[in-house]
Amino acid sequence: MANIKSSKKRISVIEKKTALNKAQKTKMKTHIRQFLEAVNSGNEQEAKDKFKSAEKVIRKTASKGVIHKSNADRKVSRLAKKLNSMAQ
Repeated sequence: MANIKSSKKRISVIEKKTALNKAQKTKMKTHIRQFLEAVNSGNEQEAKDKFKSAEKVIRKTASKGVIHKSNADRKVSRLAKKLNSMAQ
């Protein structure tokens, strides 16, 4: 355990940031899962709506620095690919 005051503060700050990041990632994964469930059910309109909300949450997560921008782009691209394959 840290004895220096600044080290103790850093540990506290890291714990808070970790909790916030984890919550943000969980929210993102939930939206992705909801989109995938809509795709699997075959409801195209619902899937489009879920895609929009999932994309928004993914981009927001990336803008906060929780995930890398390229990672967010890759996730959105893969979801869009699933949505487009559904329409064909």
